[in-house]
Amino acid sequence: MTTNATRAIVLAAGVGRRLHGTAGSTPKALLPFAGHTLLARHVAALNRCGVSDITVVVGFEADQMQAAADALPGVRLVLNPDFREGSVVSLWAARASLLSEAPVVLMDADVLYDDRLLRRLLDSPHPNAVLLDRDIEPGDEPVKLCIQDGVIVDFHKKPTAAHQWHGESVGFFRFTPEVAAELARRASDYATGSQRHMEYEEPIRDMIQSAPSRFGFEDITGLPWTEIDFPADVAKAQALLPRLVA
Repeated sequence: MTTNATRAIVLAAGVGRRLHGTAGSTPKALLPFAGHTLLARHVAALNRCGVSDITVVVGFEADQMQAAADALPGVRLVLNPDFREGSVVSLWAARASLLSEAPVVLMDADVLYDDRLLRRLLDSPHPNAVLLDRDIEPGDEPVKLCIQDGVIVDFHKKPTAAHQWHGESVGFFRFTPEVAAELARRASDYATGSQRHMEYEEPIRDMIQSAPSRFGFEDITGLPWTEIDFPADVAKAQALLPRLVA
């Protein structure tokens, strides 16, 4: 179950080129759905689940994000000035929360979902948990969680480990304080070295493959959610709104 000590990190620094094109526009976290931005929806869902300490990593149009965050309770912004590099740099920017000796929930900002997904993650019996959806589109775009004998053995868009089946990662994770601190150390190796172009999933994959038994997954197949990467995803998200449960 959740505790008041749980901290959330929301990664919201990216430009969203696939959605807006190379010029960019409004940050994806500020896209409105039924009168509420994705950022406001994240904060409300976390608050309803008992998480009130929320760090949002920003970069692109940080002033817009600051103005939106000023109206939201318990939100602290962390700036990633190098937001055009890999998202692992944004993860590293949130290292204070990862090293806070508290449980951590790590979330992509560009996801529309209802509370049941978040509650499933926070109430998971697995101390370190990932959300998985078996309804996955073919191709290299979805980040895949690969399962062998009930254990996560790979986590990548292009997995290499042998596995029995795979599902799509929602982009939400829960970590114990110890594993969160390990993630900070591994993110540092990427972000302060020659691998700043990598995505934040890479150090998580490294942890999973180094000790698979530490990590479990929650199958949320059938629950409504969508990641928003392309223009068609906005329409998909709008159509999903009637199914959301708060």
